[in-house]
Amino acid sequence: MIIESTYGNRNHKGFDESVKELAEVIKEVCSRGGNVLIPAFAIERAQDLLYVFRLLYSKGELPACRVFLDTPMGITVTEIMRRHPECYDQETAELIKRGEDPFYFPGLEFTREPEESKKINFIKSHAIVIAGSGMCTGGRIKHHLKHNIWRSESAVVFVGYQAEGTLGRKLVDGEKIVKIFGETYRVKASIHTIGGFSSHADKETLKAWVKSAGVVDELFIVHGEEKPKRELKKALLEDGLVRKIHLPSYGEGFEI
Repeated sequence: MIIESTYGNRNHKGFDESVKELAEVIKEVCSRGGNVLIPAFAIERAQDLLYVFRLLYSKGELPACRVFLDTPMGITVTEIMRRHPECYDQETAELIKRGEDPFYFPGLEFTREPEESKKINFIKSHAIVIAGSGMCTGGRIKHHLKHNIWRSESAVVFVGYQAEGTLGRKLVDGEKIVKIFGETYRVKASIHTIGGFSSHADKETLKAWVKSAGVVDELFIVHGEEKPKRELKKALLEDGLVRKIHLPSYGEGFEI
């Protein structure tokens, strides 16, 4: 058996709890006069967020604010997904049958052109910006960080995995001074990580998946940093779910 380990050493909150947490962050930031930046992957995660914001709006749980999808690729992907309702689950299909758009709500703006994106930087409060890249390694999110990371009234909300060495990881790990476009900025914005939106399974889900196969003779743990791989290995062995576990190194070969 081969298993990933991105979150092999931690557990996520449930989806509903994560949506509630996101709503609370937005309300708090709007009340203190700041902006909310959400670094997001253009494919799937950006659309997930639009769906969540539409849900919050329909329940009256989204404060009066402007929401920007500021990623050309994300906008294109959203348009493609709109053209293929046959791919949705039953809940979303029923929504479409009622004539509702799962990716739209009043206050949402798509900013495809660079000049439209630049105008967002003049907005000082009540703006939610969804932009790439998801790990803050490039893209428009870096420009928005440049204009907000030093503002204590603003917030950065991470809804996806942040790899080692990325700007996103530095912010998640609590670094107080970061460089953006070669300039140094003091981090005063609040930093939030909401794991329930991730497509990667958490520790307990990974263990449950292995357990469903019975006692596994041999397991290969891949796709993760060393610490979560080691901790997942320890947990699986302690629970007696696997007889032998490998943590392969890059280029290492095995005979099965």
